[in-house]
Amino acid sequence: MAIVITLDVVMAKRKIRSRELAAIVGITQANLSLMKNGKIKGIKLDTVDRLCKALDCQPGDLFRYEDEPSP
Repeated sequence: MAIVITLDVVMAKRKIRSRELAAIVGITQANLSLMKNGKIKGIKLDTVDRLCKALDCQPGDLFRYEDEPSP
């Protein structure tokens, strides 16, 4: 996938644990783990909004675009 989720990096910089962030954002730890590992196909903008508020960051801090090599 060309979109890379950098949630784990932002969490490490903010020194916040998964359990704490999941509780603040209102999602399960399992779903947060899937996000951190890039195993999701989509994310609601409401969830991005809550993550940004909880982590005091911008959406661009959570996602990065990497061009995929041509086959």
